[in-house]
Amino acid sequence: MLRQLRIRNVAIIEFVDIPLTAGLNVLSGETGAGKSIIVGALGLLMGGRASADDVRTGADRATIEGEFDLEVGHALLGLLDAHGIEANDGVIAVKREVTSAGRTRAWVNGTPVTAGVLGDVGRMLVTIHGQNDAHALLDEASQRRMVDRFGGCETAAREVEVLWEARAAARAAVTALVTRRDEAAKRADYLRHVAEEIESAQLREGEDAELASESARLTHAEDLTALASELRQVLDEGDDAVVARLGHLQRTLAGIQKVDPGAERLQQLYDAAFYAAEELARESSAYAESLEHDPDRLADVERRRDQIFRLLRKHGGSVASALAAGTEARQSLDLLDTSAGDLAALQAAAKRADADFVAAADRLSVARRAAASRLGTAVERVLPRLGMQGGRFSVVLRPLEAPGPSGNEAIEYRVALNVGHDDRPLARVASGGELARVMLALQTILAGLAEVPTVIFDEVDSGIGGAVGLLVADAMREVAGRHQVFAITHLAQIASRAHNHVMVRKAARGGVTSADIAALAGADREAELARMLGGAGESEVGRAHARELLGAVSAGRPAPAPPQRAAASTSATPRRRTPPSRDSRRRP
Repeated sequence: MLRQLRIRNVAIIEFVDIPLTAGLNVLSGETGAGKSIIVGALGLLMGGRASADDVRTGADRATIEGEFDLEVGHALLGLLDAHGIEANDGVIAVKREVTSAGRTRAWVNGTPVTAGVLGDVGRMLVTIHGQNDAHALLDEASQRRMVDRFGGCETAAREVEVLWEARAAARAAVTALVTRRDEAAKRADYLRHVAEEIESAQLREGEDAELASESARLTHAEDLTALASELRQVLDEGDDAVVARLGHLQRTLAGIQKVDPGAERLQQLYDAAFYAAEELARESSAYAESLEHDPDRLADVERRRDQIFRLLRKHGGSVASALAAGTEARQSLDLLDTSAGDLAALQAAAKRADADFVAAADRLSVARRAAASRLGTAVERVLPRLGMQGGRFSVVLRPLEAPGPSGNEAIEYRVALNVGHDDRPLARVASGGELARVMLALQTILAGLAEVPTVIFDEVDSGIGGAVGLLVADAMREVAGRHQVFAITHLAQIASRAHNHVMVRKAARGGVTSADIAALAGADREAELARMLGGAGESEVGRAHARELLGAVSAGRPAPAPPQRAAASTSATPRRRTPPSRDSRRRP
């Protein structure tokens, strides 16, 4: 269960430290005081999406910290152990930080964790039911998920979805092969021509560039010979040639070095230039001798270039694309020879995939029918306690014309919430308040199945009031007998049933709006209940009504005992814990 929640610099909250107990915890306050911000901060702590907008104006970072006690044997302990996180005496300390730049970090018991691990931990610690959950109840997919959760069918439903995808993939493979085979059969003559044309051409990568270079040399052989000969003459023929003149400079350099031995660098550069000139002269001569005016070879080169050009123009513009076209054409032709065997194998695989899907979907249908019957009965038992005496609720499984990824059937919740009326789909007959109560009935039942220790109800009492509010409060208190409940509410009836009542209020300090919290008891709690009832907190009439509400529950059961903590890991170092302040008012 959640023992302590500390929020710093989130939205309008500068700092609050909320003490929580086992049983039913209620958070109340004026509209806009910051109640939803507290729920949002808890969502961030449990791995929700964070952004820079979450950080209070003027602050460089926001932090949310929660301290949880785990019962012995809770499944989360195994998850923590898998990630190398110690569970210190069954205490789980979770912290998340959001910077003004939007970057986030998270820790569990001091160990840094990723957002994914934080989300996994959060889902095992807290579940949040919000105002929009009731409207989600009208969605068929949401109704189906509730039935599967209630009936323990979630694994079977996932198996059906996976097998549906496998069946679709197997059928797609058959269709693709048949399409390719038929297309190849229609284009067999053309494909054969392409394959043979490209294969007979014996193309190779880079050949077109080599031929272009050779064509240029053969075409301009006479000009190139003349230019190379001229270069050789300038470099190495006659006393005025470059190499000869460079040779004469050696005496000059020797004279310089005789006077200044430090001019050795000039000698190095001279040697490099002389040898380079000699090498250039030799290469020029060899190049001139290699050139040959060969009209026959030039004709052969041009014919080959024309052949390659025609192939490339038809098959993608490059040697690589032409070779790929030839390979693809040959593979398509080969497909005509091998398709019969391949198709038989794919059809057999598709048949097996179909059979696997049908069997799994049928098993899921059997489980869903049993779950639907039990869920309908369970909800009908709860409805009278929520002010809907004689209300009927049923879960109907409607067979689909064709099975889908969710199975063989669609699921529909049907209700008759008024005496004398026939069952109709929930979406068509339920008012806002009735819908909220049906959702609460379902949540009450489903909460009993979950291992999540803390359940959050965020203003799920919308559209409810009067005596029905007391019934809803009693339902929440019943859930609080199995789980810690944290309810954000505007109803005094619900607040009066709380084991722990905390109020949030907006204040301004230093010209900046902020939110404070106060743990209420005695006269302070009476005043808050009076305000929630619609009167002034100082009104004696309102206070009398508040005392009446509190008196009605004073003889009720006490707050549930805290859970027995999980045993400490033998390698864990006990963490020192500071008990929360007992001050009724907590300010920054």
